[in-house]
Amino acid sequence: MTTTTKTTATPKPPAAAKDAIALLRADHGTVSGLFAEYEKTNSSSKKKALVAEICTELSVHAQIEEEIFYPAVKAALKDKVLVPEATVEHASVKDLIAQIEGVEPDGEVYDAKVKVLSEYVKHHVKEEQNEMFPKVKATSLDLVELGARMAARKADLLAARG
Repeated sequence: MTTTTKTTATPKPPAAAKDAIALLRADHGTVSGLFAEYEKTNSSSKKKALVAEICTELSVHAQIEEEIFYPAVKAALKDKVLVPEATVEHASVKDLIAQIEGVEPDGEVYDAKVKVLSEYVKHHVKEEQNEMFPKVKATSLDLVELGARMAARKADLLAARG
């Protein structure tokens, strides 16, 4: 019996590229879901795993925003308010990440840090989605190209984190 392998003349097209805003909104949704899961669990091991995932998601997200998205937005909008404020908010988020990443969940103070991180992130997401994103959509920025660069950088950063 001979086995034939099916070949196609054209390679399978890659998944549709997300524009930059769709990519960031998807990240926002992922992190929101992780925080919701954290609030529901009492298991220390589950909390630690969720916090590890939250910290990775937020760190990579902040990095692609700071390296790629924010500079493009700042230039396109000639912005002197939204991007600097978002960057300061990132600094607060990074400080809390540094306090909980790789640390054993040890009770009330740990839970409080995760809760405050969640609240900071919700505030930041609300401002991005309600203030920054609508202004960005009104610019001539190529959001698909920007999204492709951000997705590639995100993949590299996630691979580097293992």
